[in-house]
Amino acid sequence: MTKYFISGGAGFIGGHLVDRLVANGSSVTVYDNLSSGKEKHIQHHFGKVNFNFIKADLADTKTLNQAIKGHDFVFHLAANPDAREGINNPALDLNIGTIATFNVLEAMRQNGIKKIVFSSSGTVTGDTAALPVTEEYGPLLPISLYGASKLAGEGLMSAFCHVFEMQAYIFRFANIIGPRATHGVIYDFIKKLRKNPREMEILGDGTQAKPYLLVEDCLDGIFCALKNSDKQCDIYNLGCHSTTSVKKIAETVVQEMGLPDVRLKYTGGKRGWRGDVPQFQFNVEKMRGLGWTAAHSSDEAVQIAIKQILTEDKL
Repeated sequence: MTKYFISGGAGFIGGHLVDRLVANGSSVTVYDNLSSGKEKHIQHHFGKVNFNFIKADLADTKTLNQAIKGHDFVFHLAANPDAREGINNPALDLNIGTIATFNVLEAMRQNGIKKIVFSSSGTVTGDTAALPVTEEYGPLLPISLYGASKLAGEGLMSAFCHVFEMQAYIFRFANIIGPRATHGVIYDFIKKLRKNPREMEILGDGTQAKPYLLVEDCLDGIFCALKNSDKQCDIYNLGCHSTTSVKKIAETVVQEMGLPDVRLKYTGGKRGWRGDVPQFQFNVEKMRGLGWTAAHSSDEAVQIAIKQILTEDKL
């Protein structure tokens, strides 16, 4: 039985990953301080013989080193879930991103664990006109502290792999959406409209457009790469060919909530916030070559995710 260690396993993506691994009979340890993750995402596994939850911080290296011992494979998903937070707290992504990633890799080294999946992001590329972006694009000049932290994480993965003979699968995620969301534009819009169903503020001018991917498609892509690639350290774009604008998302949320005459109020400017990349698109041919493509277009994923989130408990 493969023993998986998942940092950030109580988060949005982590919770769905845990469900899949536990259902397959794998042994799973979730390590999460619940700063943004939710216990409710994993509590239905409490008491199962192949599941263990450790509430702890990645900065606590003594606890981390003890908890990770004996595992075969690490999924490092823990991170700041909201890239905008770096504006108000510049040290946030350094501490819970870059340093935490080093701590995970060092704990792996000390315990002889060789394989890791790292959740990176398209934000590492910065504000580029070279769209759609391939995995080989460079130079990488992120414009947010979140993106800088993810890029540092990619660098640490590569260095540890080559110096200590580890194997890393680095996935640059599109905007991952679906049930159990705890943040993101869809989550924010629904929350705003439940508070005020007559008017909604939208950051920027609404033309910002990015690829959106359902969480189940994201997991399918991860496991496809794990099955079909054996490179020591490689990067994979996980997204779709299409994009969806913020304006389109807002209109779809309004429509799915059945709200008449909602006034959409734009703050203006091409960026939603300082550090936001307004236009982004992935080249996903590398993943297609491994046998995976997104099951839905970006617009389809957005509509499905809105329906899923609306059927959950109120935000």
